[in-house]
This record gives sequence, C-alpha cells and structure tokens, in this order.
Amino acid sequence: MEDYRDAKRKRDEAVLAINGNAKSIDLAVLEALAKESAVEALDPRTLKKLVLAFERRLKDNIAARLKYPNQPERFADSEIELHEELQKLKGLASAPELYPELVALNTVPSILNLLSHDNTDIAIDVVQLLQDLTDEDTVDENDEPARVLVDALVDNNVLELLVQNLLRLSDSDPDEMAAVHGTLATVENLIEVKPAVAELVCEKTKLLKWLMSKIKVKEFDGNKQYASEILAILLQNSEANQKRLGQMNGVDVLLQAVAMYKSKDPKSPDEAEMLENLFNCLCGLLMPLENRDKFLKAEGVELMIIIMKQKKSAYGSAIRALDFAMTKYPPACERFVDVLGLKTAFAAFMGKVPINKNEKKERYHEELEERIVSLIASLFGGIMRGSRRERLLSKFVENECEKIDRLMELYMRYSNRVKAETDRIDQLDLDDLEMDEEEIYIRKLEAGLYTLQLIAVILGHLWCSEHPQMRGRIELLLKQQKLTKKDVKDILQEYHDNIGDMEGAEEKERSQAKIQKFISAFD
Repeated sequence: MEDYRDAKRKRDEAVLAINGNAKSIDLAVLEALAKESAVEALDPRTLKKLVLAFERRLKDNIAARLKYPNQPERFADSEIELHEELQKLKGLASAPELYPELVALNTVPSILNLLSHDNTDIAIDVVQLLQDLTDEDTVDENDEPARVLVDALVDNNVLELLVQNLLRLSDSDPDEMAAVHGTLATVENLIEVKPAVAELVCEKTKLLKWLMSKIKVKEFDGNKQYASEILAILLQNSEANQKRLGQMNGVDVLLQAVAMYKSKDPKSPDEAEMLENLFNCLCGLLMPLENRDKFLKAEGVELMIIIMKQKKSAYGSAIRALDFAMTKYPPACERFVDVLGLKTAFAAFMGKVPINKNEKKERYHEELEERIVSLIASLFGGIMRGSRRERLLSKFVENECEKIDRLMELYMRYSNRVKAETDRIDQLDLDDLEMDEEEIYIRKLEAGLYTLQLIAVILGHLWCSEHPQMRGRIELLLKQQKLTKKDVKDILQEYHDNIGDMEGAEEKERSQAKIQKFISAFD
C-alpha cells in the first residue's frame, strides 16, 4: 500500500508543481499528464476497450497478490495500474447513456467487489467512481439509463459493500475521511434515483448504527454534518425507518445531540445546518406514536422547554419538536402543562421571541407563529377536561383577555392573506392552467389557510367553554372587524369538508365530529 501511495504522491507532486507556478516545469511531465487526461470520445466500442483494460488489470492484480501475498513491492505496480484504469472509468460519467451497455458487459460485479479490496485506496477509488457515476448532475436528464445502473448496483449488493467499507474507514486519514463523505453522497444519489433504497439500506446494512455513532461524537466536523443530513433523508418518508431507529435508542441519542445546544449557539453556518438536520431527524422520529412515548420517558418535553427558555438559535426548532410530539398525543400535552410549559408557550404566542440573526426576520417570525398556533391547537385537542384544561383556558382570560386579542390579530392577518390568494386564483384562467378544486385548495393552504383553520379551531374551543368573558371578547373583536360568527363557521366548515382519511375512516369521522361541534356551537 505504501509503494502504491508513493507512486500516487509523486504524480500529485508533479501536478502541485504545475498548479503552484514552479519556475522550472518539466515539459515531459506536462506532456505525459496531458496524454493521461486525454479521454477518447466515448461510444460502445471505446467503452468495451475501457472495460477490457480494467478487467485485465484487475486479473493481473489478483494474480500478483495471490503469488506474492507477503511482498507488497511485488504487487504495488499492478495496484497503480488498477488505480489508473478505475480513474479512466470515471469518464463514463460524461456519457450516462452508456450505463445500460456497462451493465450488459457484466462489469458492475467486478467494480463492486473492489470495495472489499485489501488496499483501502483501491476501495476509495471505487467509492469516488460510484459517486461520479450516480451524481445528480450526471443522471438528472438520463432517468432511464440511471435506473438501469442503480438497479444493477443494488442487485449486486452495492449497499452492503459500501457500508462494510465505510466501517473500516478512519477519520484520522484525510483520504479516508473524504471517502466517508463520498460514501454518504453515493447513498444519497442512489436514493434520489431509486427511493426504495432508503429502506433497503437500513434493512440490509448497519448504516443506521454507524450514523448514530457519528451523531454521538461531541466535536463537529463535515462528516457529522453530512451524517445528520443522510439520517434526516432516511427518516423523512419511511415509517419503517422511523420505528427501526426508535428501537435502536434513537430518541435518546438525538435528544443528547440537540441538548448540547440548549445554552449555546452553533459556531458556523455548517454547524447551524447540522443542528437543523438533527431536529429534522427528531421530528421525523416522532411520527410513530411509540416513539413519542420514548420522547416522553426521556424527558424530551422538559428539554424542549429548557431550550425555549434559553432563547438560543434552537428556540424555533424546539417549538417544532414539541408540536410534533403533542399532535394527537394527550400524554405529551399533559406533561407539557404539568412541567409549567404554558408560560413559555404563551410568551412565544404573544410574540416575545428571540431574534435569529441567521434567518430572514419576517419568514422566521411567520414560521414561529404557525408552529405555536399549531402547538396551542394540539394542547386543546389533547387536554379535554380537568384542572389542566382550566389552566389552559385561564391563559385566555388573564390580562384582560390579551391572548384572545392576539388570536384575533392573527386571524385577521391570515384571513387577509388567504383572501388575497383566493382573489389571485379567481383572476387566473383556470381552464388554461388545468387547476382542479384540490389544487386550488392546496394553493390556499400554502398561503396560510391551514393556520387560519387552526386559529378557528382554537376559537371553537374557547367558545365551547361557555365562559361569558371570553365569548364577549370574541364577539366584540369580530364586530370591530365587521365580521360575524358565520365567518368563523365558514372556515371551520371548509376544514371539516377537507379532512382526509389517511388515518382511517374512523379517525376521519371522529375529527369531523369535533369540528361539527364547534360549527354548531357558533349558531
């Protein structure tokens, strides 16, 4: 391996001498490098030549290693030649239309087997090759050839071999550290072409375990950042992966990782991005109910409240995690009230939030508003009776009903925004745009209708409490805005009519019954 690296280093030094504008440049070296980098125009014929040359060098290397297993100097040259052929195969990335031809030549197994090569440098060459061949820019306009290649890679155990190689790479070696990044990039590329890879790689390999080990490391580096990003991708749309990670103590690990930032801010934009990725992972992990129970037992609710109180950059992300944890999960809502979370939540609701210098101020505050409205709606949905319900309702009476004033302020802002979007849609020629009712509804949701619906739901909970002071305040504020209870009812009716059945017919019926109760109460 050392002989191989020496030869590689000499070539790198020659390149550095050129790039560094050395005073005396050996023209022979320049000429040799030019010849080496000259790539013949790729077509099926030249591809076959490349593949034959690669297979020959591979065969030579296997033979040399078998003949002289304990004499590295006797097989070093064959390793350099194999490295050179792998470099030439990278040229294929400029002709992705030839990928089906590469597969037909049965070259994929030979390439992938090199991921287990005794010389990690050869395995690193293969990682770089796979990264180039599957790069998003390369495969973007070549969907079908890319699918053919990725299917062949997966069928020939690319996932298992990539992760086995990943486990032997060291963070202390710069080349191997780069290969770690290349491996994660390749996995991401494979998922982009074939989304099923996201679950396959977790079923068949120890990637999740490796990613968790990276996230546990206290020191920040680029690979920890990329590990957090890949984990977020794996959890994004896969309930199987969410449950699998939950069973691997994933909730605890992620809570410990974000806890490092409860009283400090990330030191760089990259570290800030990693923190956001970690919260994306946590929110993804909180989708299955069983993981919300783990979050509760690990005192995740308490940690998120502490993070909010510290008012550091993770403030908004903590609100988002709480919102995920409490949606349709009463035990988390009850815990939130029991550990005095209402004071912290309603401070945010009233707009007393820290300024995040890294965010565009207007959008940052909008997102916080939307999340805190969702969180309060979840609290009302999860705490239906008893002293906790009374404590929640009392928040809207204190200080002369200032929370109701704020609720109506938000109601008007989101109502105006949705009206403006509705007017825009009405002015469009919908026949030309081919927009159906569902697409129009989605456009309105994106303009703020969902938050407006949640505000109407909160108003429904307040109205149904039959508290005279709250009812009087709501009626007064509606009248001041030249609105009536019918306006709130119309929003609730649209919400009711569009509740989907993703969670089953029974859940849909139950949800619609709750909204119908509010509609009837406003009569």
